[in-house]
Amino acid sequence: MNGTTPMTSQRSPTYKLGYYTSLFGAALILLWIGIFKFTPTEAAAIKPLVENHFLTFWIYKTFSIQTVSNAIGVIEIIIALLLLFSVKFASLKKFAGIGMIVTFLVTLSYLFTTPGVWKIVDGVPITDFFILKDLMLLGFGLMILNEKNE
Repeated sequence: MNGTTPMTSQRSPTYKLGYYTSLFGAALILLWIGIFKFTPTEAAAIKPLVENHFLTFWIYKTFSIQTVSNAIGVIEIIIALLLLFSVKFASLKKFAGIGMIVTFLVTLSYLFTTPGVWKIVDGVPITDFFILKDLMLLGFGLMILNEKNE
């Protein structure tokens, strides 16, 4: 096979099941979290992450806590919709993949820019594990970006 991968249509049923489970799962997570960003609870919860990041520290000087959270929510919802519509319109895969990669790289970088995110419990470093899900989603975004349009 000289190092190339077959098109999705030529892949095994198990591969397709895994791919579409990942796609719809990622879309569901993005949609759900995106919708949650419109709540005051989530807006307050992400404030320490956003205000301590070298790319986004300035944003609360310009916009309110809720406006920033709403904007992030809109971005997450758009990426979820791009994922869903990429099932029918393969040309959208590239945009969904890029959106996922950027979103999850920024989110994962919060682990290194937010004070107090890491703690030691019984000698084991722990963090806010909800952020670690983004590592898998970043990987799926990279896979999508590499997928050939069918």
